[in-house]
Amino acid sequence: MPETCPCGLPSPYDRCCGRFHRGAATAPTAELLMRSRYAAFVVGDAGYLRDTWHPDTRPRQVTLDPGDRWTGLEVLGRTGGALFDTVGTVAFRAHHRDGVVAEDSAFERRDGRWFYVGPAPVSDPFTTPRRRRP
Repeated sequence: MPETCPCGLPSPYDRCCGRFHRGAATAPTAELLMRSRYAAFVVGDAGYLRDTWHPDTRPRQVTLDPGDRWTGLEVLGRTGGALFDTVGTVAFRAHHRDGVVAEDSAFERRDGRWFYVGPAPVSDPFTTPRRRRP
């Protein structure tokens, strides 16, 4: 296991995302869940990824490519997802040896636990109703 946490926060892995991966704690915010899921990709913890996926969108199996080499995470922004919210989004870029994965992810809290739902819906500025000025 890595000594420093791969999620990008300045904490040792064991006290940061490692505690979530071991089941000693649950991520208290959507952003921390997203960071812990990125760290799970880095350390190869497919079980954690599946367990933190929303039951309505969870795949039957999560398979990781052992050849993937994740190299860094950038959190670009977030909406909601705080301690007392029930939904939230986190925009990020996850860098790997062969490129970048970018997503605005949707999260939902159920029974006190945050779950990854999937990519957040993209609003279309051409179809979103706009308020007319008089």
